[in-house]
Amino acid sequence: MASRGGTKGRRSVKSSFTLYREGRSTPEIRLTVNMVLTARRWRSLLDDKLRPIEQSSARMEAMAAILNSPPLSPQVEIARRLRIEGPTLTRMLDVLEKDSLVERLPDPNDRRTNQLRLTDGGEGALAEIFAVTDAMRARLLDGFTDEQIQLINTFLEELLRRLDTGLPDPDE
Repeated sequence: MASRGGTKGRRSVKSSFTLYREGRSTPEIRLTVNMVLTARRWRSLLDDKLRPIEQSSARMEAMAAILNSPPLSPQVEIARRLRIEGPTLTRMLDVLEKDSLVERLPDPNDRRTNQLRLTDGGEGALAEIFAVTDAMRARLLDGFTDEQIQLINTFLEELLRRLDTGLPDPDE
C-alpha cells in the first residue's frame, strides 16, 4: 500500500495519542475509528430489523458460515472461519440446535469433533434473514458504483489478510 507521499513503503510508527488528545486526527486514525463505528452501527441496525423474525446478525453469520463451508465441516473450522473462539460458537450452536436450525453430527473419524449442517428450517431462516439484509444492503450501497464497491472490498480483504497473519513485526 502506498504511503502518503505516493511512494511505496512502510508508514512510520509513532504515537498518535498526543495528537488525538488535542482533538486532532489523521486519515489513519479516522479510518480505524470509522471501520469500528461502521461495523457496529451496521450490526445494530441489522439486529433491530431481524429481531421481529427472532433472528440476529450473529445467528446469520453462524448459519451462513455453515452453509458456505464444505459439507459436514467440523465445528472448529466454522469457528476459525468466523474468527471466533470455539466456546463462543458452541454457545451459539446450542441455541441454533435447540431451535432446530442446525444439526451437530458426530465425526466418524474423531469422537471429539462435531460436524455441522443446516437443517431445512435453518436454510429457510437464513433465506428470510437474507431478504431483510439484502433490502438493507441495497439502501446502504445505493449510489455507489460497482468499481467503488470492488475497490473497498479489495482494501478490506487486504486488511483482513494482514490481521489474520497477526501483524508480525517487520523487524522479526
